[in-house]
Amino acid sequence: DARWEQQGVIVAGGYGEGNGTNQFKNSQGLFLDDEENLYIADEFNHRIMKWKLEYPTDVIVDKVTDSLIICDHGNKRVVRWPRQYGTSGTTIISDVDCWDLTMDESRSLYVTLSSENEVRGYRRGDSEGTVVAGGNGMGSGLNQFNMPYFVFVDQDHAVYVSDLFNHPVMKWKKNAKSGIIVAGGHGLGSRLEQLQNPREIVVDPSGTLYVADDTNDRIMRWTEGARQGSVVIDGKRGSGMESIVYLSIGMVICMRSISIVIMFDALI
Repeated sequence: DARWEQQGVIVAGGYGEGNGTNQFKNSQGLFLDDEENLYIADEFNHRIMKWKLEYPTDVIVDKVTDSLIICDHGNKRVVRWPRQYGTSGTTIISDVDCWDLTMDESRSLYVTLSSENEVRGYRRGDSEGTVVAGGNGMGSGLNQFNMPYFVFVDQDHAVYVSDLFNHPVMKWKKNAKSGIIVAGGHGLGSRLEQLQNPREIVVDPSGTLYVADDTNDRIMRWTEGARQGSVVIDGKRGSGMESIVYLSIGMVICMRSISIVIMFDALI
């Protein structure tokens, strides 16, 4: 098993809330590329690094085209932006209430559409997309969401979604008509079988799920098939846990508005 250090290393921010180049104002999505460059969606400063947008909420890197793909939430679009020396972006998906996105190995995009309570998959060149999770209105059924927030896609094209106001994490297998609960699902709360406003989710190569349990100020780990999770990182009260990126040496954690921290994995 593994034990996670409770003292992390700040690698970005840490100078309070603000609009300086060493500050954030509600930092949201994260992406770490192969060269260990960290990209951060600084929502209320309207920027990814230095490029001004309107409430960007997530960013990923397309290595093939060396570009950023950004959820430009306030403008209801997904845009592609050159990773270096970019002065303007190109809209690739229009009129979408996007919050989070991810990409699979074939470069298909998966986007959470919060107001539609669904996740859509977009093949390259496809601007309409196909519903891959939800799409049955707002609700608490296994085929519904109450604000799908963050999305993760595994190598089998199963879609994992954090349901912000129903409080579980759902897994939708490829072509499934409903999901299964893989974390939470016992009402909102702070017990080990509960989550409260789950946000970013990642699944490691062994199938273990990590959840940024925002309102409980903690990172939770759920092994496959487990009824309850375990606390990996217990944050300070009120710090918030927004986003996580899993690394072989640890994980990068985005704590609301304040800083980006690397927590190292100490094997025992």
